[in-house]
Amino acid sequence: MKALRLVLDTNVVVAGLRSRRGASHLVLREVPRRTFTLLLSVPLFAEYEATLKRPDVRAAHGLADPEIDSLLAVWAQLGEAVVRHFAWRPQLADPNDEMVLETAVNGSARAIVTFNQADFSGAARRFGVDLWTPGQLLDRLRGRP
Repeated sequence: MKALRLVLDTNVVVAGLRSRRGASHLVLREVPRRTFTLLLSVPLFAEYEATLKRPDVRAAHGLADPEIDSLLAVWAQLGEAVVRHFAWRPQLADPNDEMVLETAVNGSARAIVTFNQADFSGAARRFGVDLWTPGQLLDRLRGRP
């Protein structure tokens, strides 16, 4: 079976690191197992780093900068780099979400995994990209529709 090509929204990454309970954390644990292809672009990767190192977010997940750097280094090795060949901005109400959509479209993603489905729905549908919550992704990885 061909691995699913996915983009993780920053909100899923933050949720997965804030708590070891829940679907978001389980999704992050799948990255090193390569049960899906994690698509990364430079802007999205920079967003992950900047958000995870914000003082309020760091206080919530409890990781020090070197631990965040190590985690991101692993993801950089395991993920697939996506180069932005085309930009279709603006597509979304929140300009910060544009990099997530562009990574998905340029990387031929099957889905964006996000809690922010309402804001992505119209644009994702236009580009043929599914929107899944972390729980929906886990269901698919376990063979449930």
